[in-house]
Amino acid sequence: MHNLTANIESALQWLHQCLAESLKRGENEAFKTPAGPIDLYDEQFGLSGFIARHEPSFMEFMILMLSLVPHIQPDFFSKIIAEYLPDGGDFPEFGGIRGVNHRGLLPTGETAQFVIGGDDLEKRLNVQRLLGPEHWFAKEHILWLEPVPEGEPVMSGRLTLNPEVVEELTLGTASRPRFSMEFPAEHIETAMEWSDLVLPATTLQQIREIENWITHNDTLLRDWGMQKRVKPGYRALFYGPPGTGKTLTATLLGKETGKDVFRIDLSRIISKYIGETEKNLSRLFDKADSKNWILFFDEADALFGKRTDIRDAHDKYANQETAYLLQRIETHNGLIILASNRRGNLDEAFSRRFQSIINFPMPKAEDRHTLWLNTLPEQLKTDGEIDWRAIAARYELSGASILNIVHYCAIESLADPYRTLDAKRLEKAIMREFIKEGKVV
Repeated sequence: MHNLTANIESALQWLHQCLAESLKRGENEAFKTPAGPIDLYDEQFGLSGFIARHEPSFMEFMILMLSLVPHIQPDFFSKIIAEYLPDGGDFPEFGGIRGVNHRGLLPTGETAQFVIGGDDLEKRLNVQRLLGPEHWFAKEHILWLEPVPEGEPVMSGRLTLNPEVVEELTLGTASRPRFSMEFPAEHIETAMEWSDLVLPATTLQQIREIENWITHNDTLLRDWGMQKRVKPGYRALFYGPPGTGKTLTATLLGKETGKDVFRIDLSRIISKYIGETEKNLSRLFDKADSKNWILFFDEADALFGKRTDIRDAHDKYANQETAYLLQRIETHNGLIILASNRRGNLDEAFSRRFQSIINFPMPKAEDRHTLWLNTLPEQLKTDGEIDWRAIAARYELSGASILNIVHYCAIESLADPYRTLDAKRLEKAIMREFIKEGKVV
């Protein structure tokens, strides 16, 4: 942690020197060389780690530091301008704006142009290119220019640094995004293992194929040169009745491969207002790009359903949302898993874009027997007369339903520890689950 702080202090001293030189020089002059090298501790994380991964040029590093400063020293720019204008006064060439809550000066694209380019038009245009949509700053969602009111110069927009990058540069690591309106996704994890998942062999084999992609895709694209031929990312469809292991499988894939898994809350994505669904999706995918996350769209029918014939404006915009989704999931560079109760509920245009379509069927009698035995805790006193194979053969239940029943029986046993779980109490618990699910008993 000491080295992280020392690196930031060195970078701030370097920036102060650069700004002092830019304020002292004539307006028609620009930097020809950086203001001396920066001596940083070699760290895997923080500022040093960022430089090692991205190898920014002098201009790129300058823009990064200009964007970072307000998050560390709110009065940094005000103090250095006061040194240049001790009697006060306006300095429009420097750019900068005032925020709503922030009391200091916030740098803009014009600030970067002044510091790097002065009055040199070519250098000022180079700064504009660095802040354009094709630069890795924008593509990797590291920093960007805040949009300005129509008619105002684009470069008067505030330099905005991704909050996750701010955390990475200052604290050495970025925390997981929290569930919010801006990021309607919940991080999910499990203490269970693959051995707890009871699925047909064909289903397990297809899941292993996804695991292989996660493990070896980078090698395929970079070392084997397939990035020119293969689209980025992987798209899988899990379909089958509720409770058959779709969510658990997605979570276990993340656990096994060290990837964060986020379950998307579709109720926060879909909006009745025209264009809002696309905006919500755009924010989600922009945040997830280049993160190596697994995005899990549960009950995806609501968002990825079949397109309809256009009868009114609602159908037209619903189809536009589907088309936008097709484009975003096809260009996303990570793993996207869609879960549906029925394969036929999804638009065929999506089906053609899946690398894997995996069926999660209701477990057969033998699998249900395994699930019963795996789920029952050792501490639960059970009657030796219970025929678990007969129970498994008689009652068609999903893995989640079996877990619910065992959970209920275990709580009842703890509440009355002198009673043993016999066949009668077990069947009562099973009937309770069927009624809860709305099934005819």
